[in-house]
Amino acid sequence: MSTIQRFKASFSFLLGRFRRFVMDNPGSGFVLGFQVLLFACAVFLVVGLGLLAEVLAVLAYFLLVVGVVLQLWSFVRGSHGRRG
Repeated sequence: MSTIQRFKASFSFLLGRFRRFVMDNPGSGFVLGFQVLLFACAVFLVVGLGLLAEVLAVLAYFLLVVGVVLQLWSFVRGSHGRRG
């Protein structure tokens, strides 16, 4: 098996695991978006674009709230199924 074929197989495996993780955790996409926007806020603050960083920080916060609420909803919904 060549190096390229091994890389493709490894990448396919990791992509499949990532897709499964996102499907099992409905808030994960929002939390990931929060992390990306938070990093962008840090970059914009360093560059001197404080106003843009502030607007993105508010948007990032809302993404985090939505992600946590979805994760909590998923957890509560899943825990009710295990009781019965």
